[in-house]
Amino acid sequence: MKRSTILIFVLIFASFAISLLTYSQMPDVMASHWGYNGEVNGHMPKLGALFLMPIISLIMYLFFVFIPKIDPLKDNIRKFSEYYNWFIIVLLAFLFYLHTLTIAVNLGVDINMNQAFIPAFAFLFFYVGILLEKAKRNWFIGIRTPWTLSSDVVWDKTHVLGGKLFKIAAFISVIGLVMPEYAMLFVLVPVLAAAIVSFAYSYFEYNKEVARLSKK
Repeated sequence: MKRSTILIFVLIFASFAISLLTYSQMPDVMASHWGYNGEVNGHMPKLGALFLMPIISLIMYLFFVFIPKIDPLKDNIRKFSEYYNWFIIVLLAFLFYLHTLTIAVNLGVDINMNQAFIPAFAFLFFYVGILLEKAKRNWFIGIRTPWTLSSDVVWDKTHVLGGKLFKIAAFISVIGLVMPEYAMLFVLVPVLAAAIVSFAYSYFEYNKEVARLSKK
């Protein structure tokens, strides 16, 4: 088995295992969601709170395994498959981290959730930036606009920019560690800006490419 596949199975197994091991110690109704200010604003019965995230992780893994098999441009996905496989690991590790935070809080550990979320989001955004820079044109993974999907040139230029913007968003989000009251702003605003700028850039680059080709 590939090392990446083994790590994926370890993460999914660990997610289920920690839920089973702590089940008897959990309150019947668990804190399961936190608002903008880091305060609990949602609860779930412990069965759902403990096993929803592991089940989501398993379903997402199966979904990501399925994608390359049905994409008409599957050969392009193979070109960056190593980075794609590691993205699955990063995403599942992100979900596992959030799951363990939830369990820790419900065990009585005093955690500032806004600050605790920041490293996970920053790492996820940074790796998304890496993946975008390596991704080749396909129908499922990356910045998929009508213009990137219509041109390899526009796809590559947009993803180089998008990769840099997501990495910048990752560094900006870290500011939330020292300003926890605004942590979610530092997480959400930069990544939304990166997505919007990348979307707009793909449109303008496509028009430039069409104009360039029409002159030939």
